[in-house]
Amino acid sequence: MSKLRLKIAMSLDGFVAGPEQSVQNPLGIGGMRVHEWVFPLKAWRSEMGMQGGETNESSAVVEELNANLGATIMGRNMFGGHPGPWDAAKPWTGWWGANPPYHHPVFVLTHHPREPLVLEGGNTFTFVTDGIESALEQARRAAGGKDVSLAGGAKAAQQYLAAGLVDEMHVHLAPVLLGEGERLFEGVADLHGLTLVRTVATPKVTHLKFARP
Repeated sequence: MSKLRLKIAMSLDGFVAGPEQSVQNPLGIGGMRVHEWVFPLKAWRSEMGMQGGETNESSAVVEELNANLGATIMGRNMFGGHPGPWDAAKPWTGWWGANPPYHHPVFVLTHHPREPLVLEGGNTFTFVTDGIESALEQARRAAGGKDVSLAGGAKAAQQYLAAGLVDEMHVHLAPVLLGEGERLFEGVADLHGLTLVRTVATPKVTHLKFARP
């Protein structure tokens, strides 16, 4: 069976987003700082359709995370837009423009029904209203034997971690303090056998990989 792999960046004090998240500032105040290590990387830029970039100790980590993925699961907040029912008159299509960087099926956890959204480059967003298990079942079926990425945000990660459904967890620990915002492990009391199996330390970020023995 394919693995569910959580990948997420976090501040040193445990936050994956800063306070006051909004459509204008989706990661909240200071939240972008936990991702600054990845933006210059060639491995990341190529996924975004950009040229150039640098190669360093983090490159192999990013390349591994992008390999063998057939589907992605994310929470409503990560997909974005206003809370509550979807605006049928002006439907939200995500933060990424007409051609998002996933290039495979994406399943969005939400309480509000919506028809699937089909964009360029093989990007199809399916909105799942009947829970995390259903989203995972659909994602695994769509992945066709490849792994499924759990992209966040915090609430989606917490639900899958608490249910013991995460097979691998990749935490990119940035040496910054946000002070407040959304904590990754809020309400998570048990990692259900996930154990630290690798650490890659760099000046800008420390990559922690957890898996079941």
